[in-house]
Formats: sequence, structure tokens, C-alpha cells
Amino acid sequence: MSIASSLASLLPRRLRSLPQAPVLGLHAFGHSLLLLMAALLWLYAQQGQARPLAQWVWLDIVGEGGMALMVGVWLVYVRASRPAGPVTSLLCLGLAGMLLGGFVDTLDEFWVLPKSLLWDNALESTLTPLGMVLLTCGLHQWRREQLVLNAQLHQRERLFRDHRRVDGLTQLGDACYMAQQLLLERAEGREGSLLMLGWQGFEAVARRHGLAEADRLLQAAAQLLLLHLRGDALLCRYAGDRFIVLLPGLAQSHGDSEGQVLREALAGFSYPLPGGERLRLPVSMARVGTAGPAEPQELLAQLAGRLA
Repeated sequence: MSIASSLASLLPRRLRSLPQAPVLGLHAFGHSLLLLMAALLWLYAQQGQARPLAQWVWLDIVGEGGMALMVGVWLVYVRASRPAGPVTSLLCLGLAGMLLGGFVDTLDEFWVLPKSLLWDNALESTLTPLGMVLLTCGLHQWRREQLVLNAQLHQRERLFRDHRRVDGLTQLGDACYMAQQLLLERAEGREGSLLMLGWQGFEAVARRHGLAEADRLLQAAAQLLLLHLRGDALLCRYAGDRFIVLLPGLAQSHGDSEGQVLREALAGFSYPLPGGERLRLPVSMARVGTAGPAEPQELLAQLAGRLA
């Protein structure tokens, strides 16, 4: 089994099918790295003397070889999970340097090179530290990138991030995510208002125009509501056509005006259908304060009951 196959077998099947991001514009970065590793292996085999099996130190082989293998897995994960760009290139170059350094350390466990050869010590002394420097630079740029993304996603996430609680259609948090946010608000001693909005007759849209058109309507509505939200508000999808809005720091009476703005925006939304027709639906809204004794799931159920 090749090194590439070994690394791929450790990854989830879905991740293996994803395209690998180019590094420094090179789509074949992974293949180039494997060729370089093969060249190092050939150099050691040609210029070194194989160690007898009795001299193999299995603890070092497993430790150094396992570390190199794990760095290679990290490299595959990064390339499969990120788009191309300077941050991705720095992260991948840093991991590649650490992978080559660990690979050279592992080869030393199988071959002994003559003392007259200097390139072996040079590789051992430079590859891993250089990789760590590049990786650190990449992590610094990644942190700056994350600050920008955090600002963009503030109205979708607020206090914490949990990718398992993201609705795949609208890319908003789901009902469980909102319940977790309410628990955090109460732990901080903050009060606020909770709104739920939904269309009247949305089921007829799906029956008449199809599920795909209904899904696109929900996606457009999510973007519209995000545009009309306060900076510290949070928008989630409850179920179907129902959206939940958390307005922290606002009592229920003050939340009415904010809710009315959102309701009017959604009610005035004229969605273009493929045949040229424009769709506009009446909107229902329910409000409740977050300071009551009810559990978050109960609050959401109350709102859903009022909206039905």
C-alpha cells in the first residue's frame, strides 16, 4: 500500500471525495510532496547502510513514524477543508516541512549514513523547525481570518460555535442552538425578547411550486431577515418556515417594535417565481420574554403554539 493510500484510508469517506485545495497555485502539491519523500527514501537506500533488524528501536520507529503519519493526515484535512489562499498555503507548507522532517527522522531508524555526508544532518536540523515557523505564521494569519469571519457570522452565532447545530438549508442555527443560546443568556443574567415569525399558507407554496422553490424562498427570507436585524441579535430557523429571533437586552414591550420591523420586512418581501409571478405571503409573529421560569425548549414550544 502506498503512502497516499495509507493516509487516505485514515480519513472519513466523505472527506476523501473532496477536492484538495492547491498550495501556491499547485494542484499537484500532494503528488510533489510524495515524490520528494520517495526521492529521500531512494537517497537513504542508495547511500546508507541498512540497520540489522536486531538494531531497530521499535519505540522510536512507532513514535517518529506515527508522528510523521499524523502530520500527513493533518495536511490532507487542511487541504480538503479550506479554500485556496495565502493562509491555506502557509498552513500546508508548514505541515509539509514537519512531515518531511519527521519522515527523515524515521528513515534514520532504518539506515545508517556515512559521517562524511552532511545533508542528512542539515535536513534533520532545518525541515521541522522551518515547518513550525511557517505553520506558526499560518496560524497567525488564520487567527486574523477568523476575526473577520466571526464578525460576518455574528448574527448567526453570537456567543459560541457548534457546526452540528447548523441548518443545512438556510445556514442558520437550529432550535437546539437557540435553546443553548438562551441558557447562556440566563447564565449571564441577561434578559431579552424572543420572537418567532412564520408565513401563513407556506405549505401551499410547496405543493404548487415544488419543494425546491420553497427551499429557495426560505433561503432568501433568511438573508432578508439578517439584513434587518440589530447587530447583537441572533437569527435561527425553528422548523419549516418558522424563524426565531433573540433580541438580547430588550424587554418584551421594547421587542415589539423590533419585531414589527422584521414582520413588515418579511410581509413586504415579493419573491420572484420562475414564470415571472411574484409571491407575497402574510406573516404571523409571536413574542415572549426570556426572563420567565420556563425552560428554553418550553419557551420555543409556547411560541410555536401561538403561531399555529
